[in-house]
Amino acid sequence: MSPEQRRSGHVLVCGIGGVGLRTIEQLHAAGVTVVAVADAGDADPVAERLLHDWGVPTVLGRPREALVEAGIAGAAAVVCVPGADLAAIRLALLARQLRPDVRLVAQMSNPAVGGALAEVIGERSVLDVASLAAPSVVEACLGARPHRVRLAGREFVAAQLVADRDSTLRELYGPLAPLAVAGQADGTVPEICPGRDHRVRAGDRVTLIGTPEQFAEYAGDSPVEGAKDPVRHTAGARGAGAARAAEMEAIGGRPGLIALARSLVAEADRPLRGALVALLLLFVVSVVVLRLGYRKPGGGPMSLLDAAYFTVETIGTVGYGDFSFADQAPWLRIFAIALMFFGVVLAAIWFALLTELLVSRRIGRSFGQRRAGSMKGHVVVVGLGEVGVRVVEGLHAAGRRVVVVERDEANRYLSRARELGVSVVAGDATNATLLNAVNLPSAAAVAVLTSNDMANIETGLAVRSLLGPRWADVPVVLRVFDRELAEVIGDAFGFESVRSTAALAAPWFVGVALGLRILGTFYVGRIPFVIGKITVVAGSGLDGLAMGELSARTRVVAISRAAAGGTGEVEHPPRSGTRFGAGDDAYLVGPYEELLAVLRRDALDPTAAWVGTGQPRTQPG
Repeated sequence: MSPEQRRSGHVLVCGIGGVGLRTIEQLHAAGVTVVAVADAGDADPVAERLLHDWGVPTVLGRPREALVEAGIAGAAAVVCVPGADLAAIRLALLARQLRPDVRLVAQMSNPAVGGALAEVIGERSVLDVASLAAPSVVEACLGARPHRVRLAGREFVAAQLVADRDSTLRELYGPLAPLAVAGQADGTVPEICPGRDHRVRAGDRVTLIGTPEQFAEYAGDSPVEGAKDPVRHTAGARGAGAARAAEMEAIGGRPGLIALARSLVAEADRPLRGALVALLLLFVVSVVVLRLGYRKPGGGPMSLLDAAYFTVETIGTVGYGDFSFADQAPWLRIFAIALMFFGVVLAAIWFALLTELLVSRRIGRSFGQRRAGSMKGHVVVVGLGEVGVRVVEGLHAAGRRVVVVERDEANRYLSRARELGVSVVAGDATNATLLNAVNLPSAAAVAVLTSNDMANIETGLAVRSLLGPRWADVPVVLRVFDRELAEVIGDAFGFESVRSTAALAAPWFVGVALGLRILGTFYVGRIPFVIGKITVVAGSGLDGLAMGELSARTRVVAISRAAAGGTGEVEHPPRSGTRFGAGDDAYLVGPYEELLAVLRRDALDPTAAWVGTGQPRTQPG
């Protein structure tokens, strides 16, 4: 690193895998000078080639020396996304020690450690990738649900509606701000942030943002009403519970005991069944022999009940003294010896095999599989990693029944899934037999979330095949790391919801680093939208700028005016001639790249104003 680079107010990104690479890509696209920092053992040829193509310098070495060499003394911000929590803690604390005033953001998946780290580097500077990405997956699984967010103290909703006639957006939806318009055909590329005078045809899908009151007035019976009604939401959850109860009654009223008994029978292998059959045969023979050959002290024969009792007593080696072979015929005493020997051996074998079955993981797997096989309208989640468990929690909170398919029987999140009462089936999700066992053809949605892109693609194709004619109606979410690959896969195989957790989380890290407070993310088709907030600084590129001069693909939803004249008035919706003023809080929605363009407009050199201060010109709200 040259002295000029060290004084440039650049951004250091520590970690070149996953979120780190996407963060570097987006910062570079925004025109920000970036320096990548990585441990020498984390070198990745693919990442290094991309960094070389982007012209991003990379510093490899031990954390302290690498941070110094990368120019932390003059850096505007440091993003710590190495992939491992321990490495992230080390880098974040070292960066804070070397530059107490630098803007800092770190990735942390452990909530307890993350909370402690937030006390040191700032509450909004510790982010969890899984928690950031999971809501988008949950929304996709639940269908086109409204996305809620609070802007300037008010509740706003982004929702997709279907135009009921040919008209303009203004005539149909009044002050509701249009975010996208897509044609009726699936896969149609939506038009981003069209004007209110844009004409739509009946059947076009229109995504809008506004207050619930505006939706109620201009959209009539829209999905927003059901979403914002807590009574209806609770009813939905109760309905899911009622469905589970009905399902339980259908199999006998005591599903736990019945499912356990069925699991025992299903898991009973040949040795266990053989030992049980031999033990029962010995029992029957003994009862018959004792009933016919045993003589009580008075000379009378044994009853069947006494014979059964004495047989169990003998095999169990209990011996209460009420019956004895001492005074019986020699042949019966010889039979007693054989009965005790073979009875004890067979009972010991059978109990050993039964104990092994009960304590084995197979019983848990079979129990979950039997519950899953009887479900309908459930959500199948493949992969129970950090993202998978957050998605399961979100779906469970929404009142949906969930079945998890996980290859690793020692997965650390299995206990959490079972705490939620979620059925867990162990096995390879690329196997069509296993997918049929969890009744995937009757599922309401599928989320494929393992950390292996190839496994996800293979599973997704198997899911498409099994769904058959329901493929077009069932939401299938596919996790694919590479954004370009995600687009190609979606186009080639017809996957509408292909998600990259790195691409979903990266905007939050970039936002904190550049001073844009991210308030939410959601998808319109395959395009990720971001809701963000910036505070206009006096003399910046936004100060005095009219709304109409911003990018046509960015929508200003509301402006909270600075209290210059007395009150911090909220202007919603702002008119195209409205101008930004110093101190205003602007709430913007649009594709992430467009919001970064607004930041570039706010400061022609996004990092120049940070040199020497460690603080950006555009402060987060």
